[in-house]
Amino acid sequence: MDGSGIDYQAVFRAHPGAVALLTPDLVYVDVNESFVATSGRTREQLIGHYLFDVFPDNPTDPAATGMRNLRASLERVASTAEPDTMAVQRYDVESPDRPGEWQERYWSPINVPVLAPDGTVALLLHRVEEVTELIRARGGPTGRDRAAEVLEAELYTRARELQAVNERLRRTHAHEREVALHLQESLLPAPRPLGHHRAAVRYRPATEALNVCGDWYDLVDQPGRTALAVGDVVGHGLGAAGVMGQLRSALSAASRVAEGPAQALEVLGLYARDIEGAESTTAVSVFIDWKSRTLAYSSAGHPPPVLCHPDGTITFLDQATDPPLGARPEHTRRPEAQVAFTEGATLALYTDGLIERRREDIDVGLGRLAEALVRHRGDGPDALADALLTELIPEVGVTDDTALVILRL
Repeated sequence: MDGSGIDYQAVFRAHPGAVALLTPDLVYVDVNESFVATSGRTREQLIGHYLFDVFPDNPTDPAATGMRNLRASLERVASTAEPDTMAVQRYDVESPDRPGEWQERYWSPINVPVLAPDGTVALLLHRVEEVTELIRARGGPTGRDRAAEVLEAELYTRARELQAVNERLRRTHAHEREVALHLQESLLPAPRPLGHHRAAVRYRPATEALNVCGDWYDLVDQPGRTALAVGDVVGHGLGAAGVMGQLRSALSAASRVAEGPAQALEVLGLYARDIEGAESTTAVSVFIDWKSRTLAYSSAGHPPPVLCHPDGTITFLDQATDPPLGARPEHTRRPEAQVAFTEGATLALYTDGLIERRREDIDVGLGRLAEALVRHRGDGPDALADALLTELIPEVGVTDDTALVILRL
């Protein structure tokens, strides 16, 4: 008994289901009366004995898998401390009265960890329901009615167990998403002031994904020039976010010393070859020379940045595009192009979540973006960024993240 006055040993023995307690080494510690009756073994034949010494596989059946499946389930519970509901198993049992004679039996097992105060697995609770009659039911109405009742009870039990499993999965996925989002936010800080030039950055996670992706942005401001970049790592979750952090940091450092965006992406491409999960990453880099009022840009397989001039003219920066990072077996120099701008123009860098939609040509998305930029070109960067996200990204059904950088030149 414990402080509540409840005799849990008596409860265990009176439980109507067949229940056994095993050590993590699969030795019987205790069994209730229902387990004794169902198994056809005495307590003395069970307690202190190794499970599979008492119940080996049927040696006359070369296809027998019951012992292997049950061992795998119990060992999984012992190592993960998570319950495991097994599918119905055929597990023949030797007749206690006629040695050498094996009875065809079917079982529905559930294995649950019993934890010690320190959180380790102290015991394994093995609950088993025999469903042999259900499997064999082929007779008249009485047999079918009984089989239906057994099946209904079995389905109800399994539905409750699946509901609990799904709830655990939801909690796990929600936790991973929260951790990944915090990681993403820490790796994508708000930009510092760029002199008298105003900038806005946005990151919008996909609405239907439990995991974040590997989108990033970066702004590097130096005397006389500013480097902007966005990129997109293939994949989802913490792994993609970790790769994103490494690539963003590498490109940010390269942008501070490179002569131009092509050289910065070349350095990033070489670095990406040593990063697992970085292959096929896309990125685009734009260097702004404030004195000459020119933009130098280079793209590694990324959607083109957009320059919206004060008069509403649109220029896509698409004249220096190369394959994604790591796509070529040999290192080659990346292309670079330049375009002039006038004061008051707006530059937009983004990832494909802003423009791409399933079963739609990318040019349609680029047209939407251009039209929205022209219509909102008089707005400040923050208002413009919010307008683009609101108008271009549907409220539901989006399966990719979006990173966006807006800079008023």
